[in-house]
Amino acid sequence: MHEAKSKLSELGALAWKGERVVIAKSGKPYLDLLPHKATRKPRVPGRWAGRIKITPDFDATPPDVIDAFEADK
Repeated sequence: MHEAKSKLSELGALAWKGERVVIAKSGKPYLDLLPHKATRKPRVPGRWAGRIKITPDFDATPPDVIDAFEADK
């Protein structure tokens, strides 16, 4: 732990490079040093309400597309 205090900047740089940094106390693993990752904001349902339009024929599949899929059978 004492050695980690004096080398904290170096250990932090190693953690940011992706190396695993474990700080020991009395010879036993005590802490894992990890880089800070910003948390994502929670999703807000309905943000696009009224901005997306779906045409009435959205679910209709054109006959030529159906024929193309059925031709392989």
